[in-house]
Amino acid sequence: MDMKGKLVLIIGPSGVGKSVIFKSLKKKHPEFHFPRSATTRLRRQGETDAIYHFVNDQEFEKIRAEGAFLECAKIHNGAWYGTLLKEILPAIEDGKTVVREVDVQGFESIRNHQKFSGHSAPYKLQSIFILPENREQLIGRITHRAPISDDELKRRIKSMDSEMTYAKLCDVQILNKEGRLEESIRSVEKAILK
Repeated sequence: MDMKGKLVLIIGPSGVGKSVIFKSLKKKHPEFHFPRSATTRLRRQGETDAIYHFVNDQEFEKIRAEGAFLECAKIHNGAWYGTLLKEILPAIEDGKTVVREVDVQGFESIRNHQKFSGHSAPYKLQSIFILPENREQLIGRITHRAPISDDELKRRIKSMDSEMTYAKLCDVQILNKEGRLEESIRSVEKAILK
């Protein structure tokens, strides 16, 4: 009998609530494994190694050259972020459910990775896309967070529209209705535990 766990990716456009859902899963399900990312960004005050594996550019490049990342990308602030295989595969081997919040770029890399892609892939991947009720809901959340310029808003809307096209590539789509966050969290839990 196959006792292996699986990797669950939580995906969705900026402002849809995926981070809140992810944090809630972390609190409610200590039996799940939540891997750290490696990053070249500077450590913020009070940050420990519990969330990030902090490295410099040279260390990051060395890890990348060794093929030790499941996926990695340079984010808009110029820092590198990467998902380490050693943070994920041993937990799956132990039969654990590994939960990771990723952007669409990370999703694309992981779903096409030899460890998770195709019928003969050695590891199971489940992808959950968090959908907004409508575009206006997302635009409202983006503009409500902090004041942004019209150009920045246009860029974010274009990015959001592009991100939404990935929903159909995911195994599960969950609608995060305004004011019904707990319902969305329960739907995500149900999908993962199924």
